[in-house]
Amino acid sequence: MSADPSTLDGRSAQARGLGGSGDPSAPRTRRSGPGTRRRISPWWGALPPLALLGLWQLLVALQVYPPVNLPAPAAVVRAAGDLWERGLLQQHIAISTQRVLLGFAAGAAVGLAVGSLVGLSRWADALLHPTIGGLRAVPSLAWVPLLGIYVGLGEPPKVILIAIGAFFPVFTTTASALRHVDAQLVEAGRAYGLRGLSLLAQVQLPAAVPAVLAGLRLALAQAWLFLVAAELIASSIGLGFLLTESGNNGRTDRIFLAIITLAVLGKLSDAVVGLFERWALRRWA
Repeated sequence: MSADPSTLDGRSAQARGLGGSGDPSAPRTRRSGPGTRRRISPWWGALPPLALLGLWQLLVALQVYPPVNLPAPAAVVRAAGDLWERGLLQQHIAISTQRVLLGFAAGAAVGLAVGSLVGLSRWADALLHPTIGGLRAVPSLAWVPLLGIYVGLGEPPKVILIAIGAFFPVFTTTASALRHVDAQLVEAGRAYGLRGLSLLAQVQLPAAVPAVLAGLRLALAQAWLFLVAAELIASSIGLGFLLTESGNNGRTDRIFLAIITLAVLGKLSDAVVGLFERWALRRWA
């Protein structure tokens, strides 16, 4: 049977426009979804951080903990200003962000490839899934000595460790999503002559886009989590190094600074991926 594979998208769009019915005269059912819900201002999300800041300041004012254990918010701001004036905070942020992005890109790419293989092949699933499932349970710190021994020092082991953290969420969501792609949709693609990579690219991956994008967001968060462990490998700069060094020196103000900076960077990067997710869902899903 020969036909243009692009007609698959047209038929899918027609089915959506008919509300799932083949009769054009059938009444369309009104669906409730994110687009029909009452829009809530994103500024409400600022309330929990402000409440935490107020509670923090209250605990400091009541002297529940000594200043060496719980510095005031102003002390954290001064620590940030001191590091910024010396150019150290910018360096910590830049190098940590670079490591996370490189590790995330590598881990996500491998996770997408291996997840696609396992999700589409029963043989690959039987061979690889048990081993990968076991490795997923290994804590991040357990990889540190092995990477130091076999890869050495410098940037490669840090990026590899972050890539390991980013790999598993993408692998898991991709493999699971591809296993649950509608079999009738796959058969329709094969009927139009799609096979192998063309079937994967034009039918199966677009059907799995929502789950894959959710896996990418989880992978990015996991990459930031693995950053601190990665920067234990002979690091002299980075937010993980700043956190560890401050703990060793009793600089609680800098510990709070490192944690807050990691939280802000993680949220900003997640927001960027969220924008890409909304664009990709409009484009493919």
